[in-house]
Amino acid sequence: MAGSAVNRWIDNGFIRSLCGTGLWLGTLFFAGSLTPSLVPRDALLQGILSGLSFTLGYGIGVLLRALWRFLGLPGFDRGRAGLALKLLAAALCVGVAAGFLWQASDWQNSIRIPMGLAPVEGARPAFVGLVAAAVALALLLLGRLFKVVARKAAHPIGHVAPRRVSILGGIAIAAIGFWAIGNGIILKAGIRAMDSSYSSLDALIDDELRPPVDPLKTGSGASLLRWDDLGRMGRAAVAAGPTRGEIEAFTGQPALEPLRIYVGLNSADSIGERVELAFGEMQRVGAFTRSVLVVTTPTGTGWLDPASQMPLEYLHGGDVATVAIQYSYTPSWLTLMVEPTYGADTARQLFRRVYDHWRQLPEESRPRLYLHGLSLGALNSDLSVDLFDVIGAPFQGALWSGPPFSSRTWRQATAQRDPQSPAWLPRFRDGSVVRFTGQANTLREAAAPWGPLRIVYLQYASDPITFFEPGSAFRAPDWLAEPRGPDVSPALRWYPFITFLQLALDMAVATTTPMGHGHVYAPEHYVDPWIEVTQPPGWPRERADALKRHLRARMEGA
Repeated sequence: MAGSAVNRWIDNGFIRSLCGTGLWLGTLFFAGSLTPSLVPRDALLQGILSGLSFTLGYGIGVLLRALWRFLGLPGFDRGRAGLALKLLAAALCVGVAAGFLWQASDWQNSIRIPMGLAPVEGARPAFVGLVAAAVALALLLLGRLFKVVARKAAHPIGHVAPRRVSILGGIAIAAIGFWAIGNGIILKAGIRAMDSSYSSLDALIDDELRPPVDPLKTGSGASLLRWDDLGRMGRAAVAAGPTRGEIEAFTGQPALEPLRIYVGLNSADSIGERVELAFGEMQRVGAFTRSVLVVTTPTGTGWLDPASQMPLEYLHGGDVATVAIQYSYTPSWLTLMVEPTYGADTARQLFRRVYDHWRQLPEESRPRLYLHGLSLGALNSDLSVDLFDVIGAPFQGALWSGPPFSSRTWRQATAQRDPQSPAWLPRFRDGSVVRFTGQANTLREAAAPWGPLRIVYLQYASDPITFFEPGSAFRAPDWLAEPRGPDVSPALRWYPFITFLQLALDMAVATTTPMGHGHVYAPEHYVDPWIEVTQPPGWPRERADALKRHLRARMEGA
């Protein structure tokens, strides 16, 4: 009975329809996807990635076979001999896949352990395999559907055109149809749904956050801005500490209440109106009378990371004013898809308004002016200023953390780094203008002293937002060369196409790492960069280390 069932399965064409080249390449892609990348993956995500990888490899194999046949070259997979070869290939592929699945947990642990995570559970390989099989099967069935549509579309063309022309025409028609459905219906519907969801989330009022009573606070009764219009992220940014009392308790010295000016997306209808609201609020609370003035650009959701704000306010005894304008309420990747230039336009207009007023103030009494941004905020903050426009009266510096791989100045400095320095921690020229650092402070290792403008990049070697490369599909990224970053797996290897898929998935889960790795920047790692950029007095190493411990404990207890 079992033998007859197998024969019927074969006779029905299931095995015969499989592409031997596709099976081999698919298995190799599947195996490569199980190797480590920059960010740990749970079993579900690993299964999805492996299923996608197998399908990609299988698809490449099918295309190669189709090209072979299209060119009229002889085939090797027909008849009983060809079937036997396919069965043998399938058996070998299963063996290879099983062997790599057995090793997959150790590979994941090579990332997890340096990040302080517990090793993965033993049942993981079986679950990964099942998820990968389900994903691959679904995608292969979708591919079969594409093939059916292409054949149906090619049939009428074959009446008036040569066979090969009709085949290409059918493929083109099917591709256009699938693209129209995927991009025009599914993708747009998904974007609308996510936009509506994030809009509702942005408007959500946290019952624990009450409008401030301090007239110096944005959203208070004296403010030019309504509390409800600040958005969820804006309200959180204004309410976040430290307060004057908390700073004084730690430093033992008199402090000021830090100023945080935030304009929400709903505070006005246009960028220009929001900029004027921000500038008016700055004047109202006396932002230009503080010693340090920071124009910061939030992430796509409007978030300002408290881990980046708190260290600066402690270091300067609260004598800091920070201004920000929300330009979106969706995640950064969605913001780039829907409104790729809106964030840069907002950052540019805000900086220009602040800078034009700042440069008119007496040089001896005006605040020191800085730029700051994390992630998409770093990219847009970089785009907010052309250094040639401010070279006559430069602002004092910038701290950009987790810069996306497409950031303008970051790409230039990394590409032109000292060839003896690694790509994940470059040395740019003599270090008098731009320096890089990570978990360990390396900002004092420059060959030359700082110039009048100080730019620091804080980045982790394990951050895929920074180190994703579109070209990783075809070549190994420079940051894979030895020596590697402290939290990058020594087992990480480059594989064509596979590494691209791994890094793309890493970007989607870059904020799921423990603090201090991936795209989750720890407050203690901001202390040394802010000291280098803003030069606060009275912070020797021992005192700075105490602040790092205090900030870490505060964030972990939040």
